[in-house]
Amino acid sequence: MDTRDGDFWGTPGNWPGVSIVLPILNEERHLDSAITAILRQDYPGDFEVILALGPSKDRTNEIAARLSDRDTRVRLVENPTGRTAAGLNAAIALSRYPLITRIDGHAEVSDSYVKHAVEILRSTGAVNAGGIMAAQGQSRFERAVATAMRSPLGVGASRFHTGGGAGESDTVYLGNFVKAAILAAGGYDERYTRAQDWELNFRLRKAGGKIWFDPSLVVTYRPRSTIKALAKQYFQYGRWRHAVARSHKGSVNYRYLAPPTALAINVLSLLLGLTISPLFYIPVITYIAAVTAGGLIIGKTWGEKIALPAILATMHMTWGAGYLTSPPGLIAEDGEE
Repeated sequence: MDTRDGDFWGTPGNWPGVSIVLPILNEERHLDSAITAILRQDYPGDFEVILALGPSKDRTNEIAARLSDRDTRVRLVENPTGRTAAGLNAAIALSRYPLITRIDGHAEVSDSYVKHAVEILRSTGAVNAGGIMAAQGQSRFERAVATAMRSPLGVGASRFHTGGGAGESDTVYLGNFVKAAILAAGGYDERYTRAQDWELNFRLRKAGGKIWFDPSLVVTYRPRSTIKALAKQYFQYGRWRHAVARSHKGSVNYRYLAPPTALAINVLSLLLGLTISPLFYIPVITYIAAVTAGGLIIGKTWGEKIALPAILATMHMTWGAGYLTSPPGLIAEDGEE
């Protein structure tokens, strides 16, 4: 599927309308700055911003209402379940324009982000184009997490985390879509609490669509602010990534197997070390030494160097635990994000 000849492109100087959709839940801390950055877009065509409002427990919905009152381009739609996929589908159903840009409530984009994304979609014929998930923390802990998330030591060889050359990709961060391709694929699968992007991009590629990564498309991402929140996030990542692998054969990337393998080896090492011989502690000691050395290498400050071993281990082990314990019937279950 090549979208360069789509009717919505019109003449070379035409800029089709873009609907920017955001699933919103408990984003009191970042929502105002995220929407302000979106409304500053220098896009030559029309655009709208649709916020799918979940049942937030903070002042998020109050802030969203104020933003909508202040600028008519900001539209609101209810998302009673609070689930990301359901919110995205609701926002897309309300959208007026043929292109969809997905942004999160704790992310920020540059003034030229939408314009550049549309240029890439037009020139490549892709159905989805995305770029770098540029993690940037505000507190000391968040900055250390951001360092881990932008390093292969934390997330493996994932281009949308660590960068790389432009080209076709299995998936990208968030994304800028041709709406007709999303609708033809059936939209986001609302059974998925996490991994909706991986799953949708798999179906788009299976239908013949091209997913395009370009490192010049940068989205600022705000990491989790506590070790508990980080552990929950990565546990869910692993859990739902396994669900995608079960549902779509051929979607497994070997780097996804590294965390569960490391977890299994470390647990076995501890058990055998305790019950048979201290020599069996060698694998887990080696892992601890590796993440400690890795933290010293990638840490930008001594505070980061000290915190990073625990952060890296949390990301690896909870992702692995989520992957290994993911139940076969997960996508049919109800759960919390």
